[in-house]
Amino acid sequence: MKSSIKFHVKTRTLLAIAGSVWMIAGMNVSRLGIISYLLTKNISVLNLLMSFIVFGLFSTMFYKMSLKHANRIHSYKEDTKLFLYFFDLKAYCIMSFMMGFGIWLRSSGLVSSTFIAVFYTGLGIALIFSGICFWYMYFSFQTRKNPLQP
Repeated sequence: MKSSIKFHVKTRTLLAIAGSVWMIAGMNVSRLGIISYLLTKNISVLNLLMSFIVFGLFSTMFYKMSLKHANRIHSYKEDTKLFLYFFDLKAYCIMSFMMGFGIWLRSSGLVSSTFIAVFYTGLGIALIFSGICFWYMYFSFQTRKNPLQP
């Protein structure tokens, strides 16, 4: 028995892992945005509206990505896969870039706390939404069936 087998999960479980990763990331990012809102005491209707616009833009993009990953996961012929296969290489690269750029942007001081509040709150909630989409696909998973079909 290969030792890597113990790190394999059922294909369906990859959707739950992706959902959990996206939700945890979203909670952390939105937490930073909300803290910035509270520290700047700059909670206005305009800023909340801009956070909603950021949410709309990113949730559309993340939703399309979640469908792409769900279809890729459904296309696996094996019943189990290494738990890291919930993303492909491109997604890992995008995630690493976004995390690195976000950390650098916050620490650089190039943007205001209000920008961090508006952008991070919208982005974080969009990530949470994507995680919910993955969890929905996990619960509605049917073996060897396209997740987009009823």
